[in-house]
Amino acid sequence: VVYEQEGVFIHSSCGKNDDQDNLIAGILRVIEKENEVVVDWRPLDETLDTSNILCAGKDSSSVVEWTQTPKEKCSRGADRPSSYEAEWDMVTTVSFKKKPHSNGDATTHANRESKWSFLFSLTDLKSIKQNKEGMGWSYLVFCLKDDVKLPALHFHHGDSKSLIKCLEKHVALNESPHDERVLLVKTQKSLSQSFENLFDEPSYGLLQKWKKDPYVVTMGKFSKVTNYIVGTLRSSDQSNQRRPPSEMADFFNDTIPGLKINQQEEPGFEVITRIDLGKQPEVSRREPVSAEEWAKNMDSEGRILDVDYIKRLIFKGGLCHTLRKEAWKFLLGYFPWNSTKEERANLQKRKTDEYFRMKLQWKSVSEEQEKRNSRLRDYRSLIEKDVNRTDRTNKFYEGEDNPGLILLHDILMTYCMYDFDLGYVQGMSDLLSPVLYVMENEVDAFWCFVSYMDQMHQNFEEQMQGMKTQLIQLSHLLRLLDSGFCSYLESQDSGYLYFCFRWLLIRFKREFSFQDILRLWEVMWTELPCQNFHLLLCCAILESEKQQIMDKHYGFNEILKHINELSMKIDVEYILCKAEAISMQMMNCKELPQTVSEILGIENSLVTPDSDTGEDESAAELSCPPSLYQSISTPVIAANGTRDGTQPAAETQGLAPA
Repeated sequence: VVYEQEGVFIHSSCGKNDDQDNLIAGILRVIEKENEVVVDWRPLDETLDTSNILCAGKDSSSVVEWTQTPKEKCSRGADRPSSYEAEWDMVTTVSFKKKPHSNGDATTHANRESKWSFLFSLTDLKSIKQNKEGMGWSYLVFCLKDDVKLPALHFHHGDSKSLIKCLEKHVALNESPHDERVLLVKTQKSLSQSFENLFDEPSYGLLQKWKKDPYVVTMGKFSKVTNYIVGTLRSSDQSNQRRPPSEMADFFNDTIPGLKINQQEEPGFEVITRIDLGKQPEVSRREPVSAEEWAKNMDSEGRILDVDYIKRLIFKGGLCHTLRKEAWKFLLGYFPWNSTKEERANLQKRKTDEYFRMKLQWKSVSEEQEKRNSRLRDYRSLIEKDVNRTDRTNKFYEGEDNPGLILLHDILMTYCMYDFDLGYVQGMSDLLSPVLYVMENEVDAFWCFVSYMDQMHQNFEEQMQGMKTQLIQLSHLLRLLDSGFCSYLESQDSGYLYFCFRWLLIRFKREFSFQDILRLWEVMWTELPCQNFHLLLCCAILESEKQQIMDKHYGFNEILKHINELSMKIDVEYILCKAEAISMQMMNCKELPQTVSEILGIENSLVTPDSDTGEDESAAELSCPPSLYQSISTPVIAANGTRDGTQPAAETQGLAPA
């Protein structure tokens, strides 16, 4: 409940304001629900069973029709003028079931009042007429779409202005050019519209969508609406256009509860701004792992001989495409690395049976059953919508009635049976598409997708714990890497790194070309050279764009727009080299902050403590002396399987263990 006011009356009869029987006292509320905001007026009558209110349908432009007994219909005409009755004949309101009463008179009185109750969604509101009564109080008349008018609400205790202010947080109200007493609701487009056209949508609509479902907003072209976002986030007072970064962060904290990204150095936040990481080393990459190299690293029974070695090769160069169908099953965890060829064949047989049993579960649901299963119905609807727009320019998915699309749909529906609690969330089709493309097999693609979702599960959970954690971790890494750039982003209300949301949600799927994503994902799946390498990829991209962002003094709008327009323009090999170089910088630092060490999974005995240990503050801020930034020299596995410390840079860079 975001607004509540008692003493809001409906005058059930005109011209008899002194007759208390014709004044119905009630309570007016504005309620934020999961998917909508509703206005609710009901009489002050404790006999009303609110659990039986019939609310408006989501797509309805009015509320559900009331029910009346024949006796009420007969008596109603005598109580009210014909004009009033004619107006109410057009109105559909709510019906109520009454709690039983021992006193019949009380029941009759309650029924007389309850039929005036109403509830409507703000998406159905067309206009508000406001006026002043001769007695001093104000009244408002809500007009819904299709020109349905609700009875006037009289604010005997005042406070109608605070209601208008409350409503303006959710809808845009503009004074009618024809009648200054009328406030018109600025038209919103359908909530399901594509983000391709969001430049035409008011900022309040975007923000409400972001708060309601950041996944849907992020998956669209979020940055195309920058002019609207910044106008909404900032104060309308021209003398105070800049809001403090902490307030700007509050908006995203409301959207993702628990997201706390430091806007400034605060007590308890480790001081890392003066740690010198040294120069980034030069890093090169090798050719993709060939089928011959893969076969040489496998024994006669099909076991991988040296898992660490093959992972290092994949990290440094990726895989040739012919190997992906087999190697991805190992990288994703579908096949155990130490399994034999025979063991893998038996596993596939068991998994095939298991898959088709789950597929049969949703395939065998009849239309009648599905009508009574809203969650399954909703999952199917969302999957069908997303499948029809996933990678349609790729030959594997292009055209109508494409078998690839059918498999994409069936695998996602079966995953709902596998994990019904999570079900389907927008973005999951993006994760499955490359996997199915590589596997070219429904069952193998499903189980590889299951393994991938085990890694990504928290990204899609309702509490968004995975997204919260990653954004916080990314802010720690970026602050260590370049505190000056962090400070600049904060000065432009961008310190909460919201523009990285889509990167993290679906692992850069929309940022790189399809073929580049195959390379990027297989490199990340090696889990080398450290934990959370994908966060270092984010740092690498941001650092690459830092100069342009700062030199051109990009503000909130321009940063959002610029980052979004990087999509399909990023060189994957360059970013992989840069991210690896950053990882080497951090692993070579002997005073790596403890938080960063934990994020990257680096064991370092000389980490900087996160909290104040009582030592002199200036000592805690001392930069790490240059002598500590020597490279770690460790032997690596040579191509022939022997250990050698003199391999070429292309083979060894970044492969030193933490």
